[in-house]
Amino acid sequence: MRGASASGDDTEQVTGGLRADVAASWHRSAAAGVHKDAPEAPITLPDDELRAHRAAHPLARVFPLLDDILGQAARDTGSLMAVSDAEGQLLWVCGTGSIQRRAESIGFVEGSNWDERLAGTNAPGLALQLGRPIGVLGSEHFRESVQDWSCVAAPIHDPATSGLLGVLDVTGGPQLAVPQAMAMVRAAARMAEAELARELGRVRPDAVVPARGTLMVIEALGRSEALLTVSSDGVGAPPLRLSRRHSEIVVLLAGSTSGLTGDELAALMYDEDGGSSTLRAELNRLRGMLGADLLASRPYRLVANIAADWLAVEAQAASGDVRSAMRGYRGPLLARSTAPGVVAMRETVDSTLRQAVLASGAADLMSTWTRSAWGADDYEMWTAQRAALPLGSPMRALVDGQLARLDRELGWRPPGR
Repeated sequence: MRGASASGDDTEQVTGGLRADVAASWHRSAAAGVHKDAPEAPITLPDDELRAHRAAHPLARVFPLLDDILGQAARDTGSLMAVSDAEGQLLWVCGTGSIQRRAESIGFVEGSNWDERLAGTNAPGLALQLGRPIGVLGSEHFRESVQDWSCVAAPIHDPATSGLLGVLDVTGGPQLAVPQAMAMVRAAARMAEAELARELGRVRPDAVVPARGTLMVIEALGRSEALLTVSSDGVGAPPLRLSRRHSEIVVLLAGSTSGLTGDELAALMYDEDGGSSTLRAELNRLRGMLGADLLASRPYRLVANIAADWLAVEAQAASGDVRSAMRGYRGPLLARSTAPGVVAMRETVDSTLRQAVLASGAADLMSTWTRSAWGADDYEMWTAQRAALPLGSPMRALVDGQLARLDRELGWRPPGR
């Protein structure tokens, strides 16, 4: 199985080394202290807690559908279907008795946790980290005990909030190294989301998303142009890629709970005076795309329930859920925008998350930060990561090398080094 790879879109062949996503996962696994010779994933939900947690989980509403469609296909092909929560804890594992007994030897059982930091590189954990479908095949697994297995997984999101609910996974043998396996898992995950979305149209009027309400999902982290998805009564339109200016307007309005006057919006959009007429033209074009019912004026505001990726990251970091915040952070907010208001928002998001990562003391989260384009030269984070690593960690050599690089580039050596 060496050399086989499953990407987010299909399964493709690679000729040597680890794929970039997998290599980064190996780094995170090592930074978290996972041992390559660890035989099993840990149990984090004992039986008594598992039953209650599983019954209360939103995915319990769609598990019968998943089991009917994908679970039976897994059993027919000698594989396992598993559903995890957003923490990587396996809530359901379905398959024939013989394949389930084999899976017990690696700890792939209900109640076990397959988050990367606990179980090493694997498809459910990597799908949680990346927020998209992916496969991990054979020797791409970090732990040696899992390298006889292959798995493909896809995240399942809450259609109301875009928050991560969990992951759908199929685990088995080399038969999963084909595009059809990934396509099947992705389709089943989307079917589960569609069923959850249909339920939104049946919720009571005082629920979080009103039955007649409109949900606007904005994705702007790690992008130059935002993606906007609008759904009404649980039925969504295809995502709309906004222009740079329209992206800035939508992000600024989403960040203002009470709306903005034309002058206030112009000041946040342009470095100098004189942009009011241009702004009015852009607003008219945006209203033509969205409709007057979604973009109101006097003051300008978005008339919808807003779910935005940067707002979720800020809230998670502030609440102490730093791991979820890091999973949701795809990069700086509208990275190429120079609009003063967007720049200020971007700096606030970055600072909030960065301080939360530093305060967490978690070496694997710091490693994720320093391995990114925006964190590669963050001296303080590299130093904190070194202090958080155990003395025998193989990651210390990498961290020391990066600190030495920064010492050379900065041309100075800070006190104590």
